Amino acid sequence: MLNFGITDMRLVAPRDGWPNPDAGPAASGADLVLENARVFDTLAEAIADCAHVYATTVRKRGVTKPVVTPDEAAAEIWAAPERTAIMFGPERSGLETDDVAVARAILTVPINPEFGSLNLAQAVILVAYEWSKRTPLVQPTATALDPPAPQAELDGMIAQLDGMLDEAGFYFPPDRVPATRRTLRSILTKPAWNSQEVRTLRGVLSALAKPRPR
Repeated sequence: MLNFGITDMRLVAPRDGWPNPDAGPAASGADLVLENARVFDTLAEAIADCAHVYATTVRKRGVTKPVVTPDEAAAEIWAAPERTAIMFGPERSGLETDDVAVARAILTVPINPEFGSLNLAQAVILVAYEWSKRTPLVQPTATALDPPAPQAELDGMIAQLDGMLDEAGFYFPPDRVPATRRTLRSILTKPAWNSQEVRTLRGVLSALAKPRPR
C-alpha cells in the first residue's frame, strides 16, 4: 500500500487480533500504514462512510454486479469525490459471498483461466499500482543518464581494441577482415557508451595488453 501512496487500512475482525506483533517485520518499514490502521468488528462498520465499494475477487459468486478491471476502477475512484473502499479477503479463502454482495461492483483482473490464484499481496499491489498511476509519484530508481561519449572517444576505444586483436592474430582469414571489423564496430556502438564507460573499458584493454606483474 505504502509503495503506491495508500495509507488508509481498515481491518475487519482480524483473526489474530490487533496490534499483531508479526505485522511490523512483515511490513518492511511501512509503519505509517500500521500505525494508522483502524479495526472494526463488522464489514458494515468498516465501510459505513464509503459511497463506493469494490470487492476484489476472481471467482464467480452468483452475484450479478458490474465487473471492472483495476484500471477502470482507478478511473472511477479518481473521478468520484466521495470516499471509496476496496475490499480484500483473507489470504486463504478470499471474500465470502456475503461480503461481495455488499459491494457496488466487482473488481477483478484479466487472468489465465487455467490458473486464477493470486495471493493477497499480489492482489493489493495490482490494484494499488493502477490507482497510483494517476498520482505524481516519482520512480525511486529514476536517475539522469550520462550523455553518450563523443564519437572521438568511442573511435579511440575501437581503435585500441582493433590494434590488440590484430596483434593477437584475431583477424583471419584475410578476406573476412572488413566484415569482421564492421561487426565489431556495430557491437561496440549499440550500447551508446558514456565517457566513463569508455574509459573503464579502455582501462580493461590496457590491463590485458600489459598485465601487471604479480
